[in-house]
Order: sequence, then C-alpha cells, then structure tokens
Amino acid sequence: MKVYSEINLRNFDFWSGAKNHSFTYEELEEIQYQLEDIYPDGLEDVQINDLFWFEEEFLCELIGLKYKKYLKR
Repeated sequence: MKVYSEINLRNFDFWSGAKNHSFTYEELEEIQYQLEDIYPDGLEDVQINDLFWFEEEFLCELIGLKYKKYLKR
C-alpha cells in the first residue's frame, strides 16, 4: 500500500547524511517552493532525503546561494 502525504520541508524527518544539512528555515521554504515547481507531482521521501544528502550544491543553485559559502557554515 502506498501512502502519500503533504509535508513542509521544515518538518521533514531527514535521516543519515541528509540530517547534517545546514539550510535555514527560510532557505528550506524557498527550496520547497522551487522543488514544487520542478516536480509538480511531488517526490518520495527517499528522493527528498537523497537531494539533501547528495545534491546540496544543486539545492544551493536553486535558491541562489553560493555553495562555497554554504559549506563554510
């Protein structure tokens, strides 16, 4: 059985390496807005977690944040 739910990224329960992201609440809101535009059908929880674990540079680009600046946090 598949269960779908709508959740705000600020309340998403990240796991493994994705738990260590350094995005602020405001940045999470902007990332959520951008991802909703790119993926209008939504993403599975594993896909979201993998973006924050392995694709932080892409997420920074989405919101106009310099990746090197992000890494210095």
